[in-house]
Amino acid sequence: MSIRLDEVNKRIIHALMGDARNTSAPMIADEVGVSPATIRNRIAQLEEAGVIRGYHANVDFDAADGLLSTLYVATAPLDDQPRLAQQARTIPGVVNVRSFATGRENLHVLAVGRDIDALTDISRELTSLGLEIDDEKLVRTDRFQPYQPFGPDETPQQFSDYISLAGGNEVVEITVAEDAPIVGMTLERAGREGVLEDGMLVVSIERDDSVLTPTGASAIQAGDLLTVLSRGGITDSMLEAFEGGNRES
Repeated sequence: MSIRLDEVNKRIIHALMGDARNTSAPMIADEVGVSPATIRNRIAQLEEAGVIRGYHANVDFDAADGLLSTLYVATAPLDDQPRLAQQARTIPGVVNVRSFATGRENLHVLAVGRDIDALTDISRELTSLGLEIDDEKLVRTDRFQPYQPFGPDETPQQFSDYISLAGGNEVVEITVAEDAPIVGMTLERAGREGVLEDGMLVVSIERDDSVLTPTGASAIQAGDLLTVLSRGGITDSMLEAFEGGNRES
């Protein structure tokens, strides 16, 4: 399953990279401007697509029990690299194996041991697998942070995502504001009354934990995350249908 990293998905990833344990769907929803159910649905999609591969505790083993962490920089024959990486993970004390697409030093193995003797035993087992250990480094600290380009813009704005297509067409993903002119209207009525400008087509409605296929009878609700196609490009006036502000009766 493939998935496009639109702005909603990027913000989800950024938030979870920062603190997955203490970050809830409602918290992300408040920042992004969509419903918590939409966030939960998107997280499930990211997990199913393999973009989010898991949630792991970042453990300071020295603080936990005075344990030592060592990074083994090793070289594996490229043809055997996947097998050796998998076998290295089965060695007691190994907590992470990272593979690289290079000729040498293409396997990094992070291991934890109670003392130097325990780490020496791990080193011997890695060598017995057929790995050539090029270097050993005692790890002092290991810190993670979110990928900043996936984070929020400095200037608050209505949440949207643009994609330019061939022929000058554009797709925008935008959350419907509570007092937007289109709220409560069916798509057929919005088009008939000119709320939706000519050339605009709502191609997807994401509401709570469902993705709806729009029809003329589909009524738009506040908080809906819409994917809208515009033939010839998006203009500011086109977006007014979905934005807040003074609404004429």
